[in-house]
Amino acid sequence: MFDLIVKGGTLPDGRVADVGIKAGRIAAIGQLPAEAAEVIDATGDLVSPPFVDPHFHMDATLSYGLPRVNASGTLLEGIALWGELKRIVSVDEMVARALSYCDWAASMGLLAIRSHVDVCDDRLLGVQALLEVREQVKGWMDLQLVAFPQDGLYRDPTARANLLRALDMGVDVVGGIPHFERTMADGAASVRDLCEIAAARGLMLDLHCDETDDPLSRHVETLAAEVIRTGLQGRAAGSHLTSMHSMDNYYVSKLLPLMAEARLAAIPNPLINIVLQGRHDTYPKRRGLTRVKEMQAHGITVGWGQDCVLDPWYSLGTADMLDVAFMGLHVAQMTHPAEMRRCFDMVTAENARIMGLDYGLHEGAPASLVVLDAGDPTEALRLRPDRLCVIAKGRVIARKARNDSRLSLPGRPGTVRRRHRLPGA
Repeated sequence: MFDLIVKGGTLPDGRVADVGIKAGRIAAIGQLPAEAAEVIDATGDLVSPPFVDPHFHMDATLSYGLPRVNASGTLLEGIALWGELKRIVSVDEMVARALSYCDWAASMGLLAIRSHVDVCDDRLLGVQALLEVREQVKGWMDLQLVAFPQDGLYRDPTARANLLRALDMGVDVVGGIPHFERTMADGAASVRDLCEIAAARGLMLDLHCDETDDPLSRHVETLAAEVIRTGLQGRAAGSHLTSMHSMDNYYVSKLLPLMAEARLAAIPNPLINIVLQGRHDTYPKRRGLTRVKEMQAHGITVGWGQDCVLDPWYSLGTADMLDVAFMGLHVAQMTHPAEMRRCFDMVTAENARIMGLDYGLHEGAPASLVVLDAGDPTEALRLRPDRLCVIAKGRVIARKARNDSRLSLPGRPGTVRRRHRLPGA
């Protein structure tokens, strides 16, 4: 007998199957007898593994307007604003904001997040806060923390020491921001240093890399080469990589195979990149997104990240990874049915791969899944539908009554449904 059965749902690969759950794990997938303590009817609904966000800043989330709003809308003003805020923030306040965000995330079926936490504060208040949050949410969310020297590993005089302290305290991943160092040479040196720290400690690496409109920024090249040198292949990611939108095409033709050789993952953040980048352009105005399809064509793992919600850099956000994928689909022009389907994978399975999670809809996997009011992944992207049920590690943590998706048209018979399967989907 199962603890829970999700009955009759459509899996992302198109199969219609029941999912049987026992002791927090998926025990069986197939046509199962309805013998369980609880049965959830998912007939006609999409049953997906949970959404995953590999790039977020939980120490800053839900702080929009403190101490003021970002008037210019630029990355640099956002960093300056965060510098003001972190001097007056408290551990308790950061914990409260982060837990509120985790509640939002859970309601959206977002059950795994990689959050960068600023270590350019000798008190390491953000580290203390998010370690506490990680402990509080561990029963239903996988929260992975990155030691992030926001003001530069070398530019800030105590950042490197603080990064090592944060790792000693239990932070999971080594972070960095080479393009924010004072010189290109300092940035390259920081990449080498951070790769060696990650390799020596057996940790993953995730650097904010080339988050600039400068076509001559070259830190991703250094990152890929150093990942190979230090043996971090498959354990490193470059986040943002926006400078690639402006790089010379011949140079990129050499760069992409190097990134593929390093098995370097890429994490663009379309909602934020489209807002922050290109602010110095008149027209033509750059779109602020890296070369997603070109990287994927070279076998590079690419996942969409959310980055920010209601903070100094971004004034919107809902914790919905389908919003992120929807924006990415448009800006990257991924409109073929196969590309749209891949965008769904980029906020589920691909992001889980980047974070190294035990994940998926298969026997033995953690029983974390989402029932969506949609028929398939492409429809889920189009509608960004209600999450009817969210199950985390075998336990139902969120439910929502199904809304009537029919639209009545006055003066015309019948109704119109928003759900519609695309040809070939």
